[in-house]
Amino acid sequence: MAKPEPTPRSSLALRQIALLEGLSDQRLALLAQQCLWHSVETGKPLLLRAEQQGEVFLLVSGRVRVTTYSANGRQVTFRDSEAGEHFGDIAAIDGGPRSADVVTLEPSVVASLDRAAFMALLRDEPLVAERVMHRLASLVRQLSERVIDLSTLGVQNRLHAELLRLARAAARTAVTPTRPAWTPRPSMRRWPARSAPTASR
Repeated sequence: MAKPEPTPRSSLALRQIALLEGLSDQRLALLAQQCLWHSVETGKPLLLRAEQQGEVFLLVSGRVRVTTYSANGRQVTFRDSEAGEHFGDIAAIDGGPRSADVVTLEPSVVASLDRAAFMALLRDEPLVAERVMHRLASLVRQLSERVIDLSTLGVQNRLHAELLRLARAAARTAVTPTRPAWTPRPSMRRWPARSAPTASR
């Protein structure tokens, strides 16, 4: 797998990450130095399910798909993430393996923060920790709804429920981008290959 192109560090770019909104200039500058920055081509895996890695990824630009594959190769897509979002925090928090694959849908710029730095951020910045808790609570609610649907609804009613969820999600978005219906299954080699930071901290 080709090595991703290094990208200059920028605290200004981190201002658009929703998780970090409202942090001081000093804190953002520190985070910019702690992160590894890379430009990634379309169709490259950022995370692989069951992998033991703890970085948290900040999507500076581009778009990614959170997905996984069944034993027979069937793709199950959870969601698409846009610039300004983050992912990878579940494994960072509990120290467990990755719960899904994440693949780029278009050329993207990402900044990855190692687990120790991310946990320090949560301890030092209560607002950031609150946002993470809110996101995880939302995921639990969504999963609970899915389990109830699978347990109590027939196929047709499950389809109706899923379409209703998608419509509600679209209504909360000012502009709905065109999303590919399928993405290539990532290879079992992980991106990015971890490299030493190029700037002093």
